[in-house]
Amino acid sequence: MAGDVRRFSRMLLECNSSDKLCVVREHQTEVIVVPALLVGLFVIVLTVILWLHCRGLRAKQEQSAPAGTQVTKKNQREPCSTENCYIRLSETSVESLLNSASLTLKQLEIPREKLLPDTLQLIKLGAYGSIYRAQLETGSSGKTKTVVLKALQDPASPQKVKDFLGRIKFHQNLGHHENLVELVGCCVDQLPLYMIMEDVSLGDLLTFLWTCRKDVMAMDGVPYDLTERQVYEVGQQVAAALAYLEGKNLFHGDIAARNVLLHQNFTAKLCGLGLAYEAHTHGASSVTRKVPVKWQAPERLLSKPPTIKADIWSFGILLYEMITLGAPPYPEVPPSDILSYLQKQNIMKQPSSCQQAMYCIMKSCWQWSAAHRPSPADLLCSLKTAMKTSNGHTVLQVPEPVVPELYADAAGVDVHSLVREYTIL
Repeated sequence: MAGDVRRFSRMLLECNSSDKLCVVREHQTEVIVVPALLVGLFVIVLTVILWLHCRGLRAKQEQSAPAGTQVTKKNQREPCSTENCYIRLSETSVESLLNSASLTLKQLEIPREKLLPDTLQLIKLGAYGSIYRAQLETGSSGKTKTVVLKALQDPASPQKVKDFLGRIKFHQNLGHHENLVELVGCCVDQLPLYMIMEDVSLGDLLTFLWTCRKDVMAMDGVPYDLTERQVYEVGQQVAAALAYLEGKNLFHGDIAARNVLLHQNFTAKLCGLGLAYEAHTHGASSVTRKVPVKWQAPERLLSKPPTIKADIWSFGILLYEMITLGAPPYPEVPPSDILSYLQKQNIMKQPSSCQQAMYCIMKSCWQWSAAHRPSPADLLCSLKTAMKTSNGHTVLQVPEPVVPELYADAAGVDVHSLVREYTIL
């Protein structure tokens, strides 16, 4: 046998290069081995892929099995229809939230029986809850005071309850400032939930400005007129509220006359902090609430997150609203064209009723670059300085009454939002 092998090897070595049979015999081994190796490698790779796939399926089944088992056991213990199960689970979840709120908001809790049900008066039906005016008992002597209630009605989803409680907690953490609408208390032991706010007697500033246009000297003993000096006074109070918010690392996001309330003693209260709550809770970049474009800073129109410097721009619009007794901003510019108008470095012209000192403050608020606008503290100083030489005697007069439909069209707001109302959050 060994001799045959040696003889075969010798014969191969003695082959001529032109011998075709010899060449075939030389490559016979390679033709068989190489494809066999490739097939084997393919089988190994396929086997590994199938093994990894099966292992992943098994892991998913193991993870889902306890949850499925738990649901099956729960269904076996408590058979019910799909609808009843949903309601029961929803109520349990809401109940858990209310139990937690009763502890965290205990200092604010006001007994429901102190809200006199016969005095409940609906002010507004809103997307974030109905708003009422009511009488609240303040002591054992039977004395009451008027308050404003924001209500979350029954039934309500756990998410809505959580959001409503979050808004109450936000107001509590915000603390007290004389130029912010004050949180009086809450009722969160059961549905409906109530957020109880102070009542601001004269209502919103925009309605007050429109009333000043009419030939009305006084209503309920309150004079309906406005001087340049009073514009500065209200402006200082709003600027003080902005400085307070800045100190809390917050911003308002919707500074406008419609979001300022007035007391009979002419104390201004900033309200409408819903956007500030959303930004604080979910982050400024996630804010989706729509604000009328004519009050917005250019960076807001370009979809950048709101900041306190954007509030400063809007504050300049507020000064314009006050000095014109509630005229719409940019009356000659359609709301859809406002961004292109501002990009051409245009700003509003000086109103005839506006002195140069106030117009200079407005222009400082309307700097295109947010960094060039004053801070709330700087703004407050400018207002105090200018007020020293302001006119405190001459009443501002605008002969034309406001037609709400025309105003809404020019200002780019919903005409239904112009009804005298309260916006708490």
